[in-house]
Amino acid sequence: MTTAGDVVFQAATADNFIRAYDVNNGKLLWENELPAGGQATPSTYMGADNKQYVVIAAGGHGSLGTKTGDAVVAYRLK
Repeated sequence: MTTAGDVVFQAATADNFIRAYDVNNGKLLWENELPAGGQATPSTYMGADNKQYVVIAAGGHGSLGTKTGDAVVAYRLK
């Protein structure tokens, strides 16, 4: 998922992390460990507080060996 600010969020990896990259140079800007594997596409929305959020379902994936769970995690962007 790419934001208007040229940040790419990626979480469909073989670990339990969500990461943000600069779309212009590929530099890792941020990462955070999810409570379970984030084998899903992140999404974004504008909250009632007029702030942008990135949300990801963290359910894990047995075949990839990531931790399974049933969390939905949201991060507020600055």
